[in-house]
Amino acid sequence: MFELTHPLVLLALPLPLLVHWLAPAYKEHKDSLQTPFFGRLVQLTGQEPRQGAVILERLKFQRIMLGITWLLLVFAAAGPQWLGEPITRTKSARDLMIAVDLSGSMETEDFTTADGESISRLDAVKLVLSEFVSRRKHDRLGLIVFGRSPYLQSPFTEDHETWLTLLNESEAGMAGQQTMFGDAIGLALKLFENSETENRVLIVLTDGNDTGSKVPPVEASRVAKARGVKIYNIAVGDPETTGEQALDLDVLQSIADITGGAWYQAVDREQLEGIYRTINELEPEQFETLTHRPRRSLHHYPIAVVAVIYIVFHTSMTFLAAPRREKEAAHV
Repeated sequence: MFELTHPLVLLALPLPLLVHWLAPAYKEHKDSLQTPFFGRLVQLTGQEPRQGAVILERLKFQRIMLGITWLLLVFAAAGPQWLGEPITRTKSARDLMIAVDLSGSMETEDFTTADGESISRLDAVKLVLSEFVSRRKHDRLGLIVFGRSPYLQSPFTEDHETWLTLLNESEAGMAGQQTMFGDAIGLALKLFENSETENRVLIVLTDGNDTGSKVPPVEASRVAKARGVKIYNIAVGDPETTGEQALDLDVLQSIADITGGAWYQAVDREQLEGIYRTINELEPEQFETLTHRPRRSLHHYPIAVVAVIYIVFHTSMTFLAAPRREKEAAHV
């Protein structure tokens, strides 16, 4: 589709005519030269001597060339451009961070696959997350793994394939044997600081209680609420476990209540899948559709035509004038 960026510039098209009709004629005084062979000059030039002003007339071709040149220059100043076909881009309206516990207890094989094969808690989490992520095509995903300390495995990205690769490369114990739950929330909040969206969600999977974070989980959740981050907690594994691996369900519930999220407990893969389906319903995909049309400027084309006309005209005038000068020189 063709359009002009500054169509009002076309109002300048009749300007040369207005100048021609309204402005006074340009007058130029020239010194005369008296020669003793004036008659010979008249004979050679073929002009008739007369007194008074002389009005220089342009050739018809010159007038046409000036008119076309003015038309092209005004057209170029109007900003001609070509609009391409609309291009639609889908932009995520939610940043979703997932924090996965990699403490040693995640190696416990108390989950089963659909075929009845025993797998570890971490493997069950990977399987369920793969399906969950496949339903979040428009979300930006981030990944934190935590144990003795939290580590950023993947910053927020729309490349879900790479995100899943990084998740599958995570192994239990690689971040230490402890469970720094509160520090994982703190790292997530730091990453959310650069988030451009106001819809921020953190999902934390853990099979144990906090074992000494610098910032207790409940305190970290209060900061999360102030920054508009909603937290969903998923407790994985046996609720009867004691010691450091015991699940502090009261803390998980407090975090969810403070941030407006929710908490769940999964003792098998089916429950874990159900939890993610529930979260998927509570936090449906949100995205923004941006549409734009590429613009390609065409102003250089009329300018190029003007340049070609100028070069051709002056080149042709030079060649036409050369024989005439030679003829006049021969008569002299």
